[in-house]
Amino acid sequence: MCRVVDLQQAVLAKNDACAHTLREDLAARGTALVNLLSSPGSGKTALLERELTLARSRGIPVAALTADLATENDAVRLARSGVPVKQVLTDGLCHLEAEMLGGHLHGWLPADTRLLFIENVGNLVCPASYDLGEALRVVLASVTEGEDKPLKYPTAFGLAHLVVVTKTDIADAVSFDEKEFRANVEQINPGVEVVLTSARGGEGDGLLLDRALAARDGAPVHIPVMTRKSHHVHDAEDGQPCDEGHTHTPDHSHREHTHSGEHTHPHRAPGGRAHTTDPDTVASSRS
Repeated sequence: MCRVVDLQQAVLAKNDACAHTLREDLAARGTALVNLLSSPGSGKTALLERELTLARSRGIPVAALTADLATENDAVRLARSGVPVKQVLTDGLCHLEAEMLGGHLHGWLPADTRLLFIENVGNLVCPASYDLGEALRVVLASVTEGEDKPLKYPTAFGLAHLVVVTKTDIADAVSFDEKEFRANVEQINPGVEVVLTSARGGEGDGLLLDRALAARDGAPVHIPVMTRKSHHVHDAEDGQPCDEGHTHTPDHSHREHTHSGEHTHPHRAPGGRAHTTDPDTVASSRS
């Protein structure tokens, strides 16, 4: 058991070191990373497509990378906004990691990008414990998922800088209790902002973009009570350095995290297949 815990902590320490390096590299070029987490079917892609389209209409240089276990469907949708989009197929890995992400950004991310939106794998368990070097971590939940979602996934909601409620145009139809949802979020992550959006109805248009730009320009970001250090029980500076040439053994098993945020799986090889999606064409390559 001790060896498993040690391995888990080493994996997270290595990831945090890579995330720290990636965050510094992006900041030096004037880019802020926005990490979007949610369950499958939350409306994350629809909301992001609207925000990317709005950014382009305002002349704000943005880009998006979307991760899925399979299909290029989300990248094709996001590319309709006219901004640079890249699809990463994780080949079964249920989350992105900082080293993996850095490899996919190298040589692809346009130099003038102010905001980079990462649409993480649809999953509120595995991605929650992995820092990607984000300036803003956003957790989304649709009105159809239930008011107790924050209580069921405390790590995801507890580490969020911003919580976004989606599909508010059907809130009445599904009897969504906004007051109860907000109370549950407050219990897990006191003081975090909750915003309401509807990709179909237009409620909250531009709120995500505005909050991301503010974070990029140095505005204070909410600091969750559930800090990364206390949750992971390690300091990134004590972990292995982030080495772009570091190799991994590809055939580790993979099991889900527990809802407390502790890891119950060893490391899985990074990489996955990268698909760069432009507005008019989809070009595929293997990383």
